[in-house]
Amino acid sequence: MPTRTARTAWTGGLQDGSGQVELSSSGVGKYDVSFPKRSADSADGTTSPEELIAAAHSSCYAMALSAEIGRAGGTPQALDVTADVTLGPDPAGGFRIANIKLTVVGRAEGIDADGFLAAANAAKAGCPVSKALAGVDTIELAASFDS
Repeated sequence: MPTRTARTAWTGGLQDGSGQVELSSSGVGKYDVSFPKRSADSADGTTSPEELIAAAHSSCYAMALSAEIGRAGGTPQALDVTADVTLGPDPAGGFRIANIKLTVVGRAEGIDADGFLAAANAAKAGCPVSKALAGVDTIELAASFDS
């Protein structure tokens, strides 16, 4: 199996520093990062580890759900997946990922709403990124079947 690589170049301290994260394996881009913007309500043109985790989780989950629908005898037609990743204080000090919410609206042939919900829950448990994020206290799932 392949290994994928990202690289971050950082200068300065936590509050006054900044950096760029580069998606090295794909070469699709470099993105600005800074802690003040990471912890602000507005990203203001920068990304963050949480946004990158959200991208990884939503895309991994969509792939896992597509596979689970197929295993259930259905054919996925469309999946719209959003991952919301929340940074919060860590009671032990510092910060942690406090919550992740996956929201999916899906359309599939050959299964009903109950089959879709079962596939959605199986995908949440089986998605490699969900497994990697097992230390997060809460990973919520809101699944809607669009028949």
